[in-house]
Amino acid sequence: MARTSTIGVDIGTSAVRAAEMSFGSGGPGKSDPTLTAFAEVPLPIGALQDGEVVETAVVADAIKKLWDKGKFSAKEVVIGVGNQRVIVREADLPWQPLNQLKKTLPFHAEQLLPTGLGDVVVDFVPTGERTTEDSRLVSGLFVAAIREMVTSNALAVERGGLTPLMVDFTPLAIQRALSRGELGRYTVAFVDVGARISNLVISERGVPRFVRVLPQGGQDATEALASAMNIAPNDAERMKRRVGIGHQGQSESAQVSEALMAVTSTLVNAIRSTIQYYGTKGLGAPIDLIVLTGGGTKLDGFGQFLSSATRLPVQLGNPFERVKVAKGVNLESIRGNENVATVALGLAYGVAE
Repeated sequence: MARTSTIGVDIGTSAVRAAEMSFGSGGPGKSDPTLTAFAEVPLPIGALQDGEVVETAVVADAIKKLWDKGKFSAKEVVIGVGNQRVIVREADLPWQPLNQLKKTLPFHAEQLLPTGLGDVVVDFVPTGERTTEDSRLVSGLFVAAIREMVTSNALAVERGGLTPLMVDFTPLAIQRALSRGELGRYTVAFVDVGARISNLVISERGVPRFVRVLPQGGQDATEALASAMNIAPNDAERMKRRVGIGHQGQSESAQVSEALMAVTSTLVNAIRSTIQYYGTKGLGAPIDLIVLTGGGTKLDGFGQFLSSATRLPVQLGNPFERVKVAKGVNLESIRGNENVATVALGLAYGVAE
């Protein structure tokens, strides 16, 4: 039975955010959800490293402040993980009812995962079925996360006074939040650019087909600019957002653009290569467009650069497109940058479905 209200907690490099969604008696598929609470609290640099909590007490304290600020109705939450310590493989497994199939995942892990990976938490996201001459198969995404990493994030949440109902995979939360409505009719590459990590998930008519986690983000561009211009990181961040990429010549703006372009090219090339791999392997229908989300997409000129490199149309995502906002919910802190709430909203959909 679908839950009627769920809270998603996104522990990001620069902030922790939570969103409480109400779905009514029919669940999320029957009517547009209502956002009944939202809040964000900044995190200091170093609290997370590559998407993993390393300063448990700092993050726990931020979560306590988050709950005081957001006035959420419960303390049971869905949290997300998504970094280089999560491995995703496209897999065809012998068909079984899903609850039985998931019990067999540890056995399949031996064939699907690299040796020496250590203790992992595994899951499987079905995306379709197919039949061969002698067997019935279920296709999907086999997801494995290093248990130590999952535990460290869950521990911070628990010390913040909350109870994790489920640990979800961040790219799937992104796809879940953005593929509703019109985008659910197309094959879309959703690219979420965070501070240190970018998540790419390709969705075909609302079904996730392919996922990659890329080890580059917006903070890399900030640090490269700070080094090139010999300025403080905070000044570099402001300059990055003011100037962007695409300037040419000998002016200071051109120097800023050149420094940003050098590191941004690495991320754009990684996105392009991933999309090309998806197309070459024939893993699904051709991609119609790219949808950007995350704080790192605020770099002026990034969308145009990515569109030119991939030869695909690029647009910004809006996780609030089919979400009602309850009276009294304060979104002022993310006004003009609403897509930073994508992960928190997407996580709230998880248990509800």
